Order: sequence, then structure tokens, then C-alpha cells
Amino acid sequence: MAKQLYFDEEAQRALKRGVDIVANAVKTTLGPRGRNVAIDKKFGAPTVTHDGVTVAKEIELKDPFENMGAQLLKEAATKTNDVAGDGTTTATVLAQSIVHEGLKVVAAGSNPMLIKRGLDKGAEAIVGAIRSLSKPIRDRAEIAHIASISAADREIGDLIAEVMEKVGKDGVITVEESKGVAYETEYTEGMQIDRGYISGYFITNTERQESELEDPYILITDKKISSVQDIVPTLERVLQHTKNFVIIAEDIDGEALATLVVNKMRGTINPLGIKAPGFGDRRKAMLQDIAILTGGTVISEEIGRKLDSVTLDDLGRCRRVVSTKDDTTFIEGKGEESAIHGRIEQIRAQIETTTSDYDREKLQERLAKLAGGVAVIKVGAATEPELKEKKHRVEDALSATRAAVEEGVVPGGGVSLLNAVSSLENVKPANDDERVGIQILRRALEEPTRILAENAGEDGAVIVDTVRRLQKEKGDTTYGYNVLSGEFASMVEQGIIDPAKVTRSAVQNAVSIASMILTTEALITDIPEEKPAVAMPPGGMDY
Repeated sequence: MAKQLYFDEEAQRALKRGVDIVANAVKTTLGPRGRNVAIDKKFGAPTVTHDGVTVAKEIELKDPFENMGAQLLKEAATKTNDVAGDGTTTATVLAQSIVHEGLKVVAAGSNPMLIKRGLDKGAEAIVGAIRSLSKPIRDRAEIAHIASISAADREIGDLIAEVMEKVGKDGVITVEESKGVAYETEYTEGMQIDRGYISGYFITNTERQESELEDPYILITDKKISSVQDIVPTLERVLQHTKNFVIIAEDIDGEALATLVVNKMRGTINPLGIKAPGFGDRRKAMLQDIAILTGGTVISEEIGRKLDSVTLDDLGRCRRVVSTKDDTTFIEGKGEESAIHGRIEQIRAQIETTTSDYDREKLQERLAKLAGGVAVIKVGAATEPELKEKKHRVEDALSATRAAVEEGVVPGGGVSLLNAVSSLENVKPANDDERVGIQILRRALEEPTRILAENAGEDGAVIVDTVRRLQKEKGDTTYGYNVLSGEFASMVEQGIIDPAKVTRSAVQNAVSIASMILTTEALITDIPEEKPAVAMPPGGMDY
């Protein structure tokens, strides 16, 4: 297919138009006085959202050259959302400002590659300043503050603080839609795997369709068990102490399953058979997790162990096992604390080094099952559009809160970015163009405070100047503008704080994408095909 090309200034102007369209739509949502954006859906009511990344993701432009600029800016928003879960609008506002100022100086003759170098040096200094400004989260009240600010709703903030307190910072928290109109929470105690009982004959509670075993012995193996001779020696040893016996295996069938079912019906033994969770290497890792949690050993031929060599010391223990047709929960495993802690640290190290988002998600699930718990927040609303909008806000607030727990918090309201400007004084540019790059970043860091004020109906430039003057007068770098109350005060005392990770990611991603746009000199896209006009059908006969 033939291509069309834009070069130099023409290319950069097209990219800028695309950037402006996305940024102007997204920045209306910034801050507690930010507006909503309604997104048309082909079927049903439009989606109304206050979430920057949701707005950005919906934008596709007809002009392919402008669309390249739009898609590049969307990347800054999406990447910030992926890493920190919030800060997408801040990243968009920063990137737009850098592109605007950068294209002006490039048109005036500056070298874009040297400007990029100046931007990179400046961003490194800003990230260091944000890290040094951050304060760790100390208690539930601060967690509630962070979540409330992100969601612009105190109820959501209190709910997330309560859930995080129960499941811990490593716990898994999922957000689902509810049939009612209020928020609901559900908690899963202990470790849960997504495999239930192999046979309905193992059910002990017919009303709830569950199998519940108190203080059982647990055999963990990666083998398929078909012959009863594989498990008879272990069964005999277990029966000397208890009737409750759990088997986790690749599968249990044939003679072995029939023997367990018959003896269960006779009341000789109270067994529970469960298929091993996961597949391949992940299955081995999850079986090892269960073994460490319960203090057992994985019986595998890979390590030279056969089922006929099992002793009671190889079997895991826990206070209670509850199994449904879909999942099984192990409550209060009796493994050694030091072994569990060691396994947790090992998984954390794997999370840090993995490059796959899918692997990271699965590792975090394993970590949560070992270290914390599992919670579900069910979001309810009166109408479908309100439900979608609320669910977005809860998900954003949850991500922002996790980011705050990880890297601490900084003063909100754009104040941390204003304060980080002073760190640029220590950056040594190698030439005039690098100095220009650093100046561009200095100007861009004021933009979030300006837009916050403008969305609240104030003059952005006046607010920025007033904040700087009051910080000097009061000797307090946390001073800023509270757009809700219309007062100038300490952001920290007013409870207006942002996760450091969100602010840091916004700066890094904005500089990265803006630099890419500034250093782009040619655009290539397909020439759209002219579609032939549709032929009219022949006329019908008149009657």
C-alpha cells in the first residue's frame, strides 16, 4: 500500500494538534473541581467518567498524523496508570506543556536531541527530589485520606482503608459490580486456591454444598493417583490419629477415587480430594506454597520421592479446610513462620525482577495468599452509568493507595512538583540547549497547579505566584491552594496528599513521551483508500 509522509515542522505541528486534542479533553477532569466527561456508547447510556485514562483511551482521531500524536500522549497516561494506578491527568498535563514549549524553541533553532538530554537530566533531579520529599504512611487515617482524595469521595476512602487494614499491604483486593445500591465487602480468610473437590461425594455440608474438615492431615503431590496401593500406607498412618484427610494431586481417579468414596460412605474415613492448582512450573510453585504454609512436603518423583515413602512428617496440617465445587481455602496453616516469611521474600524478589505483567500479576496473587488475605469490594449504584463511574473511582483509589503504601506520600495540590523545581538549580547543563530543556521542565512543573486552579474557576498564574510567595513568608514548603475551600494552607495539615509513586511516574512518563515527540522529524502513514460508491439497486416495478 502507498504511504504518505510529513516532514520537519509540518510533522511536529500535526503531532502537536493530536496531543492538544487528548490533553484538552483529559485535563478537564484534574482535581476535585474537575469536570466529568461523557463518552458515547453505540448501545445504551453514555459512560460518564472523572478518570483521565478512561477519557484518553476512548480517543481515536480521523487524521492519521494527528492520531499519532494522540496515541503517543495516551501512552504517557496509560503507562502511568499501569505503574501507579493514578496520575494519568497529571502526566498528560506535564507532557502537553513540555511539547508546547519544546516545539517553540525547536522552531527557533534549538537542537531537539540536546533539549531531550536537558529534559532527561532535569527529570532525574525531580524524581530524586520527590523521593526525598516523601513521608511513609503511618496509619489507617492516612490511608483513608489518600483513597478519599483519589476517589473524591470520603465513603470510598474509609471503605478502602478498612479493607486494606484487614488484608494487609500484600493482600489481594478485587473490585466487582454489585446488584444492590450500596457498597459491600467480602473477605476470604487464609489461602484460597481455584480448585474445588474432585467428587460431590466428598461434601460434608449438603446445605452449603461444601466439604469442611477440621484439623486434617494434607498429602501434597504432583502425581496422578489411580491405584489405591499408592495411598493405602499413608491412609493407615493417618487413621491412627484422625479420620480427616486431604489429598492434593494432579488428579485422583479409578480405583483410588472409588476406594476413598466407599470408605467415606461407610464412615471409615473423611477424605477430600482436590486437583492441584495451576499448570506446569506455576503448579509446582503453588504446591510448594501450600506445603510451606501447612508445614508439609511436596511428594514428587523429581526430588526422588514416591507415594509409598510418605510419613506423617511429610503431611501438612491446618486448623480447617473448606472446599466448594470451585475453590478450596486453607485456614491457619501450621507451617513454620520463618519458612513462610522466607517464601514471601523470595516471591517479592521475583516480582521486582520479572518483566512480564502477567507473571507479575500471578506472583502478586501468590504473595497475597501467603502473606495477607483476599477481599472483594462490591460496588452498587442506582443506575448503570453511575455504577461504571463509581467502579472506576474505586479502582483508581485502590491503586493510588497501594502506591502510597509502597513509596510514601508528598504534599498534594501540585505543591510537590512546585517544590521539586529548586532541585533543577543543581543540574549542570553541558550547553545552552540543555539549559533550555531544563527551563522547559521548570515551566511544565507549574502546569498541574495552574490547571487545578483554572478548573476551580481561578486564575492559574496568580495562584502559582501566591503559593510561592506564601511558602517564603511562612517558611513552610507544604503551603498550597485548597481548591475545595478556596483557602491557602498547609496541604499536609489539610490532608491533601498524593502518593509519591504517582507523582514520580507522571514526571518520568511525561518527559519520556514529550521527548519522543520533540525528536520526531518524519511521520509515515498509509494513504486512505478511496472506497468506490455503492451502486444503486435497480428500480422496482410500479403496480
